[in-house]
Amino acid sequence: MIKEIDTLFNSALHASRDLLQLSEKQINQVLEAVADEAVAQAAYIVEQNRLDLDRMEKTDPKYDRLLLNKERIMAIASDLRKVASLPSPLNRTLDKRTLPNGLELKKKTTPFGVIGIIYEARPNVSFDVFSLCLKAGSVALLKGGSDAHFSNLAIVGLIHDVLISHRINPNVCILLPDGREATAKLLEAEKYVDLIIPRGGQGLIRFVRENAKVPVIETGAGICHTYFHDEGNLQKGKAIITNAKTRKVSVCNALDCLLIAKSRLLDLPLLCEELASFNVEIFADRDAFSVLENHYPNHLLKRATADSFGTEFLSYKMAIKSVDAIEDALGHIATYSSKHSEAIVSESAEAIELFTHCVDAACVYSNASTAFTDGAQFGMGAEIGISTQKMHARGPMALDEICSYKWIITGNGQTRS
Repeated sequence: MIKEIDTLFNSALHASRDLLQLSEKQINQVLEAVADEAVAQAAYIVEQNRLDLDRMEKTDPKYDRLLLNKERIMAIASDLRKVASLPSPLNRTLDKRTLPNGLELKKKTTPFGVIGIIYEARPNVSFDVFSLCLKAGSVALLKGGSDAHFSNLAIVGLIHDVLISHRINPNVCILLPDGREATAKLLEAEKYVDLIIPRGGQGLIRFVRENAKVPVIETGAGICHTYFHDEGNLQKGKAIITNAKTRKVSVCNALDCLLIAKSRLLDLPLLCEELASFNVEIFADRDAFSVLENHYPNHLLKRATADSFGTEFLSYKMAIKSVDAIEDALGHIATYSSKHSEAIVSESAEAIELFTHCVDAACVYSNASTAFTDGAQFGMGAEIGISTQKMHARGPMALDEICSYKWIITGNGQTRS
């Protein structure tokens, strides 16, 4: 197994050099062809995905992430075509200057080279990562979760068929074997891999951060809050809270904790009204519980504990915390946020300005759902992840964020004294 993995790493390194020879036109043609083939083979992909789904309980929060159907494959194909239509992020001149000694300096964008992605039961990521890495001139080294084994094999097999038909090295997209051994090798492959991006829950991200020798960009973990301010609009708040919590519970931009001004506690039953139809289980603090009692289904209403806050639920569960003032909301977010996406619902320009200025997160919203934190929604085509750190990239990462740069210096015989 170890020799096999080392061979794959070597293949990825060689393929990264081959990628430098491809034109933007060739890359776009491949992406369009992969989109066409995904649609043409949708039934086969769904069939292979069913083999994975049959091994997972439907009640598992990861089930929805794992699911592929015709509609989702059509959306994936659309994202692939969107990436193909975007301008290349490579060979852009970021800076240009001439020094007093006559040396001409250019700062130009370049590929990272080999990018390793470690992800859980999200087979759509295989398509997304391949498209973005190819467009940005890097090899995609995929380490998918065993839950999506058959789905990922089908997807990467399809990609390889297209690459071979276009006479391109298929090792520009490599799926590593299942198992922890391959993950451990990838984390230590500093001779072969330039960057690792983990996509998954807090446990996965923590494990990668603590064990990687390769540089890591942290993504994914989302403990998201929405603060309903004293001057929040009731109808806007109700729609935003319902959408942020229930649109798709298994994703990192889903709402985990509602903060509500104590002066607006009596509006809580209406704000939470539609959540009951989705069977959202609420963990409310003392004040919120007393207001919701007898106004929200008893079997779905629980008293909050210390563990209710700072939890990424990834399911139909949500915490509620009442706060006296905006400073208390800011303090709670500073304590429990994963710095992913935070929102305020308010008609006060002053409160919105204070909130957006003080909250330390990749994406800060006013009067909108945190569900919009998504590369496609931001017009990036697809995304390779949502960075919650501050070095290099922050928020949804797409083509620009997975490029590096180099300085090109042109002289005419200059030497340094």
